[in-house]
Formats: sequence, structure tokens, C-alpha cells
Amino acid sequence: MTENAYIKLVPESVKGTVTIEDVKELLNYYQMITAKTGKQLDWDYDKKAFPYEMKEPERMKDKAIYLQAKEDRYHMILIGVDQEVIKEEDGSDRIQSYIQFTLPETATFGDKGKANELCKFLAKKLRAQLHLFNKRVMYYYPRK
Repeated sequence: MTENAYIKLVPESVKGTVTIEDVKELLNYYQMITAKTGKQLDWDYDKKAFPYEMKEPERMKDKAIYLQAKEDRYHMILIGVDQEVIKEEDGSDRIQSYIQFTLPETATFGDKGKANELCKFLAKKLRAQLHLFNKRVMYYYPRK
């Protein structure tokens, strides 16, 4: 069964909307900082921290990417961006952007662990609300 996690941008987030280019930029930043950590430790940490290759499906080029595994312990993670309409308490509507992480049926436990790690990283950078695969919610923005 496929599983989903969501990073939802709230009014307190760094950005109001997010694009797939923003996600790719943050994932490239993640690869860069893990490579620097690996260099300091004299170890190939970047290959272990991000054992995927970023690819873009042709028909959803501006809405989704997928991470194809380079190792046999992993398989694939799908990442997409979209928007939804949220009803506010005062009755008005607000458009909320979100990033969706999807684990296909063929995903491994390693994929789930890496997806959780990447979700937390992105949510922290965007100061967003994270809805994990186990339906729990983590708040990475200042709450009142």
C-alpha cells in the first residue's frame, strides 16, 4: 500500500507557495551539506545520506520529481507539489501549498527512513507543518 507524508506551508512559513524547483534546490543543498560533512569526516557520507538520483517524469515536469535509488537497499521516493483550499475560522478561503512525499508499494524500509529524514529537513527549512507517514504532525514554525 502506498504511503504519503505532507509538508504544508502555513501563514508562518518562510514562503507562501512552493514549486518543484524550490524542492530540487533544497534537495541539492541537502546533498551539498552532507558532502561537506563527509569531507570533514573523511568518509563518503553524501552517498549514504542521499543514495538517490533525482529524475523528472516527462508528463508532470513542473509538478513532480522522483528519487531513483542507486543502491539495492532502496527503491524510489516520489515528490510532488500542489495546492489546496483551506477554510479559515472566519469563513474565508486560503490557498495552502504543500509538498507530498509518496512511497510506492515497492518502497523499502530504507526509503521510508530517508523520506522521513528528508521531510523533516524540508519542513525545518521552510518552517512548515509536517504530516508524517504515521499520521502524526510536527510543527516547525513558531506557534502562538
